[in-house]
Amino acid sequence: MLKSLAGRPIAVRLAVSSVFWSFAILLVAGLILLTLYRDNTERAFDQRLLVYANTLASNLVAPGDPDRDLGPIGDPRFELPLSGWYWQVARPNAKPDEIRSSKSLFGGQVPSLAVSSDNRFGQIRRGYGKAPDERNLRIIERDIDLGEDGRYVIRVAGPADEIDVGVRDFLFALTITFALLGLALGFSTLLQIRFGLRPLANLRSALSAIRRGEAERIVGEYPRDISPLASELNLLLDTNREILERARTQVGNLAHALKTPLSIIMNEAENAPDEVAVRVREQATLMRDQVNYYLDRARAAALAGTLGTLTDVEPVIAGLARTFAKIYRDKDLAVELAIPRDLRFRGEKQDLEEMAGNLIDNAAKWATGKVEISVEVIREDDDRPRFRLLIDDDGPGLPEAARAEVLKRGRRLDETKPGSGLGLSIVSDLATLYRGSLRLEAAPLGGLRAVLELPGDRG
Repeated sequence: MLKSLAGRPIAVRLAVSSVFWSFAILLVAGLILLTLYRDNTERAFDQRLLVYANTLASNLVAPGDPDRDLGPIGDPRFELPLSGWYWQVARPNAKPDEIRSSKSLFGGQVPSLAVSSDNRFGQIRRGYGKAPDERNLRIIERDIDLGEDGRYVIRVAGPADEIDVGVRDFLFALTITFALLGLALGFSTLLQIRFGLRPLANLRSALSAIRRGEAERIVGEYPRDISPLASELNLLLDTNREILERARTQVGNLAHALKTPLSIIMNEAENAPDEVAVRVREQATLMRDQVNYYLDRARAAALAGTLGTLTDVEPVIAGLARTFAKIYRDKDLAVELAIPRDLRFRGEKQDLEEMAGNLIDNAAKWATGKVEISVEVIREDDDRPRFRLLIDDDGPGLPEAARAEVLKRGRRLDETKPGSGLGLSIVSDLATLYRGSLRLEAAPLGGLRAVLELPGDRG
């Protein structure tokens, strides 16, 4: 059971453990009470039988012949045949015709409780036995020593059903009482769990608000055992922001430090007509593309770790679709959109524009006349939404073997088309930084489908 609860919420673990132990405690308490009640019931019943046995003993020791008729002892049930109430008086090892008994025995005998001849004479023995009609009896057996008149054994029995009925009635009442007590304990436990775990629920809500971009810090009052956790989380958030800010600053400084010399080199090479200048321009262009690529990766790596940054997906994709429709207007390109308006990307707007823009550009570049852009909203095990951006074109498509190759940095499968070969690689790297993915599939339109999976949220 403990293994099955390992991944369950704390509230469920507390509730299950509380129910289990409450049930175990109530069960043990019920068994103890039932045992005590049965013992008390048996003792009370034995006291009644012992009163009858003492009455018989008094009649037996009264002046007169001990073997005379002892007469009635005050309860008419001893006169009714097979009523379940019996008495019997006889000498030890007496013959059947020497035994005196109540009329209710109807010629039968009360079973003996003596288990051996070693029993001390004079004991009072208690136990159960079978009546002549096979009913269970509760029996009291007492020894009487009359001196010169000899010894006698007195047995008085009553129906054990009376004890069983009383125990069953008590068990029913006990079960109802403990069931109501268990329900009351369960309800109070649930209230305690809900009240006790409320600070943790508030802390989770505060973290969710930070993730959604609605707050920057955890605010509110928390109990003393949770307050340090909230403080440490706030400190972690502040430290994360400081590190990201320093990373952005360093990336910006590096961009200015590298781009300016490269621009000067390219400008100087433009004015030189010889073959060396051409080679310098080619290599400088390659260096600029590589610098831009790695600077974009560094910037994206810093921004991808930022908490609370959300971007509306529909306006960004719609704007990109309009832009590329104008760029490729000579194709009379039809761009169809199917994107939920309340969907948001958990990341920077610039990164979403970079990823979606590269994919829409490729689709428009290769499409014959139509591009479809749609979104599928999915959920993970932790109930955090994600979405898939599907971009389809009706172009020539790509063979399955070439789809993985084209995602590698700098690979271009058609040199006649403009580009550096870094676009899809940048998209794949950015998606990975956001714990997403990019893959290429065959499109229903006949061309290529780009599937971009990213973390999202619903507004």
